[in-house]
Amino acid sequence: MSTPAAHPTVVHDTPIGRLSLSASDAGITRVRFRATATDAPSVREAGSGRAWQWLDQARRQLDEYFAGTRTRFTVPIDLNRLDPERRAVLEALAHGVEHGETTTYGALAAAVGLTGDGPRRVGVAMARNPVPILVACHRVVGADGNLTGYAGGVGVKRALLDLESRGRRPAQLALSFADRG
Repeated sequence: MSTPAAHPTVVHDTPIGRLSLSASDAGITRVRFRATATDAPSVREAGSGRAWQWLDQARRQLDEYFAGTRTRFTVPIDLNRLDPERRAVLEALAHGVEHGETTTYGALAAAVGLTGDGPRRVGVAMARNPVPILVACHRVVGADGNLTGYAGGVGVKRALLDLESRGRRPAQLALSFADRG
């Protein structure tokens, strides 16, 4: 029995800091904040050509997003390893909340038919989103409109929402983020 090929990983500099991106043959599997140079090999020694194609496409699309010229990511996302509920929540978010819009945990829970503690379960799905920014969990806010936790920090969440709502350029975004500390 053969072992599956490793998912290649790259580090990509953005106006909100370094991101680590990983991919499978099916698409992007992970986006991680606060990446370091040791998070990725220096050469394309791991993974398939298809996975590297998705990584290159994701980096281009992220650059376009931060430049204000992209409002929708089209790079394939691989959510195959997620449990069905978390996958349904992330897919509903990806297809139901557009660039520049926000939703609440409760509204997203209702959209996927989660009752009772649905908003809390949506919060768990957002906290465990393996591909933030690409599947825009920063667009989910509290019922009162307040920003809640975010893997990159609430300052990054605010910066991403500002970028989307005002079409700000990267230099302005970086300055705004730096000012928030």
